[in-house]
Amino acid sequence: MKHTISLVAENKLGAAVRIIGLFSSRGFNLDSISVGESEEKDLYRMTLVTQGDDAIIEQITKQLNKLIDVVKVSDLTLDNFIERELVLIKVSSNATTRPEIMQIVNVFRGKIVDISPRTLTVEATGTEDKVNAIISMLRPFGLKEVARTGHVALKREFQGET
Repeated sequence: MKHTISLVAENKLGAAVRIIGLFSSRGFNLDSISVGESEEKDLYRMTLVTQGDDAIIEQITKQLNKLIDVVKVSDLTLDNFIERELVLIKVSSNATTRPEIMQIVNVFRGKIVDISPRTLTVEATGTEDKVNAIISMLRPFGLKEVARTGHVALKREFQGET
């Protein structure tokens, strides 16, 4: 089962390397990793996506909590959480295909962020499924380059009905 783990760690030299090293040294796979400054300047937030049964995820969580630089670890998978990914897609384009590509981008609420006589560069954000869908829709036109950020996630605070 796929798990999304959010952690907060001290922004110290080598901290991210130790966290990622924990996965490789124990043979755990990382499907996605995203790291950036958090709301506090001396801390950063890391979102990790990995796979495993409950025992493996429990072991990963315990090992992460043992690292000196790690402040907090949360497995968001069983919680209600918000998850997004950013993708930049450079797709082949010409005067004939450009309108159709732009229509697909609009349906996915994406943006055209660069244009040249032979390519369009598209920016899209959303869930992993949405990102995979726009890539699939643009693939027939000829993908030149695709760059994905990996997942970022936060636990939802509001749990009631609107």
